[in-house]
Amino acid sequence: MKPGMEGAGDGAGKSASNKQDQKDEFTTCGYCGKGRNLNIVELQCSNCLQFHHESCISYQLGKLVPFLSNYVFTCRNCSNTGLEQFKKHQAQSSQMCVTALANLQQAALREDGRVLFSLTKDIVPWIEMHWEGMTTMARRTTQSWKQTIQRTLAKDSASLFRCEESAPDGSVAAGHPLYGLRHTNLAAIRPSYDQLKQRQADAVKSRGPKRKVLEQSAGSKKTRSEGAVQKLHGYPLDHPFNKDGYRYILTEPDPHAPFRQEFDESSESGGRPIPGWLHRAQCPSAVLLALHDRAQCLKISDDRLSVTGDKGYCMVRATHPVRRGAWYWEATISAQPDGAHCRIGWAGPLANLNAPLGYDKFGYSWRSRKGTVFHEARGRHLSAGYQQGDVLGILIQLPESAVPARLPDSYKDKPLIKSKSHLYFEEKDDVPGTLERLQPVPGACIGFYKNGKLQGQTFHNLYGSDYYPAVSVYRGITVSVNFGPNFKYSPKDVRWRPMSERAEEHAVQQAMADIAWLTEHEGKLRIDL
Repeated sequence: MKPGMEGAGDGAGKSASNKQDQKDEFTTCGYCGKGRNLNIVELQCSNCLQFHHESCISYQLGKLVPFLSNYVFTCRNCSNTGLEQFKKHQAQSSQMCVTALANLQQAALREDGRVLFSLTKDIVPWIEMHWEGMTTMARRTTQSWKQTIQRTLAKDSASLFRCEESAPDGSVAAGHPLYGLRHTNLAAIRPSYDQLKQRQADAVKSRGPKRKVLEQSAGSKKTRSEGAVQKLHGYPLDHPFNKDGYRYILTEPDPHAPFRQEFDESSESGGRPIPGWLHRAQCPSAVLLALHDRAQCLKISDDRLSVTGDKGYCMVRATHPVRRGAWYWEATISAQPDGAHCRIGWAGPLANLNAPLGYDKFGYSWRSRKGTVFHEARGRHLSAGYQQGDVLGILIQLPESAVPARLPDSYKDKPLIKSKSHLYFEEKDDVPGTLERLQPVPGACIGFYKNGKLQGQTFHNLYGSDYYPAVSVYRGITVSVNFGPNFKYSPKDVRWRPMSERAEEHAVQQAMADIAWLTEHEGKLRIDL
């Protein structure tokens, strides 16, 4: 089977024909559900075989052209990491010819409808113009590649290409010979995934078991267990941390942004800065401990529901904040060496990650040692301490009557930075300005529970802010968290919601914030191509 036109060759057999008919059922984008668009780049997933619009794909693909077949792509719905995977390979000469002729044919539909093209006037100039988008191979410094293209078109004329040596009346017109695709169904152009999988299987058999390789993660060597994090919850392992006064928010392309399709289709967009408003903040689908919003020395478990550290007090926040209402979560100490302690509670987005929770105005905590509660580095006794085996409940109440409703930040006016094939919004912390704006919220308070019993309500009239579940650990202690919806002990004295419900609610609010920002700036957004 020739590369690029999978199952399209003559005499492919009944089974191959049936297989191709089955694949041609995928006529819509696997993400947005809209129909295929042959005028833009579309990638086929190697697993589900659905095609996906480039504008719907989060992965930063680099410069591509439509009708490629020299790549491997896995969509986030099929990836065991929850992250898209993409790799472009060096194109064979036959693949370059198929891609060039397909694009020329598609462009001709808007003009004269030609299906045959001149080697010197059409095919070679198109390849020269789009070389980097077609292949990973460096541009050739000699002109011998043009003869290679001509030989390929002649060699594969029986299966992939057709050649018209002269005009229909037998005369040799200017520009002849002309070349075109033998099978003009452009929607059938796709990678030969079956052949690729067979080659990979043969390679594994020939070289024996694949050697395990330990990859390097940010700040430390990645163990086997840490590698499973990426396979479970879809946040990049190699990522920027919130530190040094800057915060980083993982993004994905916003298919609803104006000029999104024009930007993706433009051949002039390569290498240009991407406007932030073409992307949107990616909302985690579950409430977990954040990988990026933690001190770098802390270690997060595979399921992102426990944290441990072997140094002084350092903190990790959860992925989702709360601003209004009553919210509850639980924590337990899984391991507690001698001299190890922890603090649990709630933290604002600017609470210091490299300090104990409750060190500044942005955090409130309850310490395992002596049951002391802390805020602004001032402690006072609340209850007896807690230890391994105790189930700890943490409740925050932010009266809706006292806290105005507000959508989360859209971030679309923030700059985009690239880190390891992913784009992030970069936001600078404004600690002085935030401190000036802090105002107490009447009736806002925090309650702590041990094994189902209320230890007391404290920290009344909290400052108005977004609050994240937070844990700070000291000297090797391991703390596990439970964000719900099922808890071992549920408060009976107040109405509350489990933190797990914040994931869907926050995603809706984030979408509304993006729509509001785009509406406010309607008619003011431009891209220069």
